[in-house]
Amino acid sequence: MTSIEEAWQALVGTARWALDSVLFQVPWYTNYFWGLILISVIVWSFELLFPWRKEQKVFRKDFWLDAFYMFFNFFIFSIVISGVYVFIESVAAGFGLRMSSLSVVNLSALSPIVQLVIFFVLLDFVQWLTHVALHRWTVLWQFHKVHHSVEEMGFAAHLRYHWMENILYKPLKTLGVMLLGGFEPSQAYIVHFLAITIGHLNHANIKISWGPLKYIFNNPVMHLWHHAKYLPEDRSYGVNYGISLSLWDYIFKTNYVPNQDGNIQLGFKDREQFPKTFWQQLTYGFGKSRK
Repeated sequence: MTSIEEAWQALVGTARWALDSVLFQVPWYTNYFWGLILISVIVWSFELLFPWRKEQKVFRKDFWLDAFYMFFNFFIFSIVISGVYVFIESVAAGFGLRMSSLSVVNLSALSPIVQLVIFFVLLDFVQWLTHVALHRWTVLWQFHKVHHSVEEMGFAAHLRYHWMENILYKPLKTLGVMLLGGFEPSQAYIVHFLAITIGHLNHANIKISWGPLKYIFNNPVMHLWHHAKYLPEDRSYGVNYGISLSLWDYIFKTNYVPNQDGNIQLGFKDREQFPKTFWQQLTYGFGKSRK
């Protein structure tokens, strides 16, 4: 079978998996479609019952745009790009590069729970590093602006990001898995749903800081300041880059929570001129828009 044929089968297979998920034809614990909806409804309910910013409307600014982004980034784009990744993997295998060839740590002797914890922590660190790069490198920041263009925070803003971020994150996350020899992520769905829940909460209109656990887990209070429009000059590149875990920010001194007011301006300089629609944002970051 050629690389192109493998890529096509991967695309068709991913599309079939997405459809089967919608139709409840996959096990509930791996049904990412309805799992995403369930988590979203639960977190949104908490937003409505215990709002941090009480003046914020039930359907805040860009609520439906963010809702569309959730399904576009997690399902539609995944279908389109799945074949591309398989094609790259097939070509790499032709040069003798396989997932096992880069392993530096063998986890096979460890219990499944320990394996999952290591998997979760490693992938979170990889994403933290990627997130820092999205802020520090101008060419990447142009794409990341889509996520920071949100005007009012809510759970769905979690998955509002430019499709190019998938291109950046997934290969690096795959590399992280490749480093873990002997690891079969059969229970990776646990990490998936945990990360979705934490991410939704981080962007939700809920005042949670987790008390002493704030030094380990990211939280809405901390992440709100990541989206702050105005920051001290010495932190102009950004703060609080943590995805699920906050400990990386405390370790590398990128943490910043001056207060827990909640009513701060979000965005970036000249956000008012940033494209408002999905289709305009889809192509943002290329060509003239980069200038």
